Formats: sequence, structure tokens, C-alpha cells
Amino acid sequence: MSKSVIHTERAPQAIGTYSQAVKSGTTVYLSGQIPLVPETMEMVSEDFEAQARQVFENLKAVCEAAGGTTNDLVKVNIFLIDLGHFAQVNEIMSQYFKKPYPARAAIGVSQLPKGAQIEIDGIMELPE
Repeated sequence: MSKSVIHTERAPQAIGTYSQAVKSGTTVYLSGQIPLVPETMEMVSEDFEAQARQVFENLKAVCEAAGGTTNDLVKVNIFLIDLGHFAQVNEIMSQYFKKPYPARAAIGVSQLPKGAQIEIDGIMELPE
């Protein structure tokens, strides 16, 4: 099965040796998104809610570039430097997903790239 790279200007450009997403068959593997504004490649804000919303907007843009939506995500991993923000993440996430929700892990970490407070990656299954 061949693989293809997914790229969009509506999400932050890769800042390392990776792609925004890679499609293999009908499965799309999304790289982690942090709260960078695509146009400036700068952190959206120090405010956690603004960071979380920017991450979901970035994920949404990559999903759309791959031919799907956030509702096609079947698994997401959420990395937080403060698990105390878990309830806020649930509230914001509910605005980007409809039931059935994807499988999910929320993981507390000590640091994220560029000082971000949140990072999310995922796996998407496109409709056939």
C-alpha cells in the first residue's frame, strides 16, 4: 500500500523531520499539533483555552486537507503539561466532535515543544 503526505497552509508547517499527516490507504496519521498560528508560526497566546482552541483548529485543518473532518478521527492523544485543564479540554473538544467520540488518551507531560501547554495527535479513518 502506498503512502502520501498530507500538507496544508492552514496548519503550522512542520518544524522538524516529519509531515503534518501521512495517508496510507484510508487511514491518516496526524502528527502532533501545538498551538501555533499557521500564518506566523508563533504561539497563539499564553492562555490555556486559546491554546487548546488553536490546536483543535490546526487538527481540523489537517483533517480537511486529508479529505475528512475531525469526526473521522478514531483515536486522539492529548498531551498536557497540567492535567488540571482536563475539564476545559473536554468542553472545547465537545465543540469539534459529535458522537460517537474517538478513543482518547490524556497524558500529563513535563514539557512540550516551544513551551506549549497542549499538543494533540490522532489517527483518522476516511470514509470509503
